[in-house]
Amino acid sequence: MTNAQWTKQGEEVFAGTYSRFPVAMVRGEGCRLWDADGKEYLDFLAGIAVCALGHCHPKITEAICRQAGELVHVSNLFYTSPQIELAKLLISNSFADKVFLANSGAEANEAAIKLARIHSAPGKFEVISLLGSFHGRTLATVAATGQPRFHQGFEPMPAGFVHAEFGDITAIEQLIGPQTCAILCEPLQGESGVRPLDTNYLQQIRTLCDRHQLLLIFDEVQTGLGRTGTLFAHEQLGVTPDIMTLAKALGNGLPISAMLAKEHIAASFVPGSHASTFGGNPVAAAAAVEVLHNLLAPGFLESVQEKGAYFSTQLETLVTKFPRWAVAVRGRGLLLGLVLSEEGINHGSEMVNLLFNRGIIINFAGNRVLRFVPPLIVDKEEIDTLIHELDEVFAEIS
Repeated sequence: MTNAQWTKQGEEVFAGTYSRFPVAMVRGEGCRLWDADGKEYLDFLAGIAVCALGHCHPKITEAICRQAGELVHVSNLFYTSPQIELAKLLISNSFADKVFLANSGAEANEAAIKLARIHSAPGKFEVISLLGSFHGRTLATVAATGQPRFHQGFEPMPAGFVHAEFGDITAIEQLIGPQTCAILCEPLQGESGVRPLDTNYLQQIRTLCDRHQLLLIFDEVQTGLGRTGTLFAHEQLGVTPDIMTLAKALGNGLPISAMLAKEHIAASFVPGSHASTFGGNPVAAAAAVEVLHNLLAPGFLESVQEKGAYFSTQLETLVTKFPRWAVAVRGRGLLLGLVLSEEGINHGSEMVNLLFNRGIIINFAGNRVLRFVPPLIVDKEEIDTLIHELDEVFAEIS
């Protein structure tokens, strides 16, 4: 079947929750995708920071197939070896002592919010998050998200969530009250336009939490697992949270997420407090174990830092060459954004579409930034290809 045939069938059966390109992807390998018409694409979106080790990574595929032939699912009334191996890897390479496994970033954030509330009870239930943040699409996590456009049509939002101005520590402090239990933030805001939180700002947030006996929750759903050049983004910032959430890259495409916490906090969860039918599914957990083994291999994270620095430098050349369209580069590691000018913003979606027609996949984040989150295995030649095509696009729209 062709792209047109698949697109027609898809439009007939799916709710209209996505603005999709009129293609059906049928195969992937490394940083490449192929559609039903046989066209090849260089993927600099990686399923939105999900396929960190590329499409159909052979070792992960092997782990999935092996586990699927042994045990696909049992309830969480039982232990499974892939779950335990995964939890031990996460704990031994982080600040945390305990893990809760779920299926998505939103679910991990829901677990973090519930843990913060039950640990801080009675009377303390309010969570402060930042304007521009994105924490998920469930009602609680969309309420925590500091972007009103995601709230529209779903009001009233669940109570207990307030939003502080991005980058303003005084704004956070003024929101702290007797009902506050936690501050929730991303070390780098991805969806609102690749906006890193300043190190000093995060350290001030940590100080506020300590002073007021609040929990600090880091949403590392997009920034974690090597994306910024360290296993977790906060490791570069000298600030340690009390609770952290992970998802996206954890299963390299399989649905799995994790909430990590210090032991005295996690102890507030007891049997019946929280659960997930599919959380830590053996097949997804086996994939996640292989993902972590690859991320932790000698030299891997250093290579992400090196390629990120190279990519950033190449993007800077476009800022210099096309000041009409782009004004800055920001981000960390291989989570990078090209900030468009006021004129360029009006062409952001057009730029994405022109690149797509040239076989390059990126997206337009926060109505301000061209966002690049390629697989972490991307090489310099593929980065050069992206830069060349983007150069051509800027010249074309000029």
